[in-house]
Amino acid sequence: MTLDDILAGLFPNGRKIETTGVLIAGQATLPNAGPIHLIGVTQGQPLGVDEAIVLAGHVIEIVKSGHRAPILLLVDSASQRMSKRDELLGLSEYLSHLAKALLLAEAEGHRTIGLLYGGSAAGAFIATALATGTLVALPGAHPAVMDLPSMARVTKLPIDVLKAKAEATPVFAPGLDNMVLTGGVHVVWDETAPLAPQLAEVLRRPQGQDERGRLGAEHGGRRKAAELAERVAFAAASHQGARHG
Repeated sequence: MTLDDILAGLFPNGRKIETTGVLIAGQATLPNAGPIHLIGVTQGQPLGVDEAIVLAGHVIEIVKSGHRAPILLLVDSASQRMSKRDELLGLSEYLSHLAKALLLAEAEGHRTIGLLYGGSAAGAFIATALATGTLVALPGAHPAVMDLPSMARVTKLPIDVLKAKAEATPVFAPGLDNMVLTGGVHVVWDETAPLAPQLAEVLRRPQGQDERGRLGAEHGGRRKAAELAERVAFAAASHQGARHG
């Protein structure tokens, strides 16, 4: 599906979007007549300091507006732009700023929903799609926190070893199916069905609880994450209680 097809399917009641390079921003009307903010990185291009600061600025302006309309972040990117200029300007800080802006929006009462309809990888994926409260995808999306050749260079493990681990453990493996198994993607939408009702279903879900660990356990891709998180939270709460007891 093209971006125009996706937007038309999601918002049959209309939308107003501005395009600046590979970035989009604007508003649309939900079927229940409520507003929703739209931002995104498109065309499968890298996410650099310029794009990250613009996207973060859009999110901050939405939060400052004072209303609590949801934010839909559409994602079709490459990885972060690893140019000398971007690195010297502090690319990691710009990506972190964008991720924190999205987390702030969620904390301030905005539903933040990522829609992965193309590619995304590495820091760009973490700072956009994975920083939203709920991440959904369309068939054909191809995310990767890190591809296996890059992982081999970082870990110094042979690529054959990593390929074997990827076949046995979804955490090591790129691709949409593996991201679903680990709980990173909440649901893959049916592109043959109307998209607006599928978005409405996501918006009806309770807000405020990170379900990635639970989903990873249910799907078998991250069996221990939710349990360990609960144990850490319980230990922290017990320690806090002992200090004030």
